[in-house]
Amino acid sequence: MVDFNVNGKIAVVTGGTRGLGMHCAEALVENGAKTVVITSRKPKACQEAKTHLEELAQKRGLKVEIISIPADLSIEQECENFYNEVAKKVDKVDILVANAGATWGAPLEEHDVKFVKKVVNLNFVAVYHTIKLFTPFLEKAASQEDPSRIIIMSSIASLTTNDAVGTYGYNASKAAVSHLGKNLAVQFAPRHINVNSILPGFFPSKLANGLLEVVGDVMKSTNPRGRLGEKEDLQAVLIFLCSKQANYVNGITLPIDGGAHLNTPAAHF
Repeated sequence: MVDFNVNGKIAVVTGGTRGLGMHCAEALVENGAKTVVITSRKPKACQEAKTHLEELAQKRGLKVEIISIPADLSIEQECENFYNEVAKKVDKVDILVANAGATWGAPLEEHDVKFVKKVVNLNFVAVYHTIKLFTPFLEKAASQEDPSRIIIMSSIASLTTNDAVGTYGYNASKAAVSHLGKNLAVQFAPRHINVNSILPGFFPSKLANGLLEVVGDVMKSTNPRGRLGEKEDLQAVLIFLCSKQANYVNGITLPIDGGAHLNTPAAHF
C-alpha cells in the first residue's frame, strides 16, 4: 500500500478561501499538513474559510493550524505584506500553491484593455511575485530526498485556442504561468524545489460558473468522460504532487479535464 500524504508540512495557498483554492486547502488539512496558510482579498472570506477549515480538521480528529491573512496579491505592497505576515508565524514553507486568479470575458470589440491588464497582473505577475518572495522559505524546507513544492494553478485554457467567450487575458495569462513553471522547474531543481503546474478543466466554482451557465451543457457533452470536474479529482493530484513519493516529478503541466482538451468543439464568432 502506498500512502500519499503531506504529514507535518507547512503549506501556503493563495486564493484559498473558495473554489479550487479551497479544495486544495481542504486536501492539505485532511492529509496531514501541520499548518495551512490561506489568503484572499476579503477579510470576511478569510475568516469564514479559516473557521471552515478548523471545523474540518476537528471533525477528522486532526490538529492543524489554520492561518488566514487578507491580501490583494495583485498590489505589490500587499503581496509583500502578506509574505511578511507569514514570515512572522512560520520559519519555512514546504508547499506553495499559487492559485489566486481572476477572469474576464467579452467579445473583442467590447473587451477593454484595462481588463486584460487586471487579469494578467493577478494571474501572472502576482504569481511570479509570490514565488519570488517565498523562495527563501521554500529553500529552508527543501532536501534532496523530499524537495519543497511549488504548485502553479494554470488552466486547460493554456493549451487551447478555442475561445468562444473572449477570455483573452485569462487564456494568455495561464499559458504564461505554465511556461513560468517550466522555466522555474529547471532553475530551482538544484535548489531542491520542484515546480509543477496543474491545468484544471471546468470545475464548478465562482470563477467558472458564469461561463458554465453559457456553455456548461456543451462542456459535458463533448467531454470524453461526460462530466465536469469534481473537487476530489483536483485534490488527489495535488496530494500526489506534494507527497514524498513524487519527489522526481518536476516541470510538468498536468491537465485534469477528462481529456476534454483533445476533443474541443469548434467556436463560432
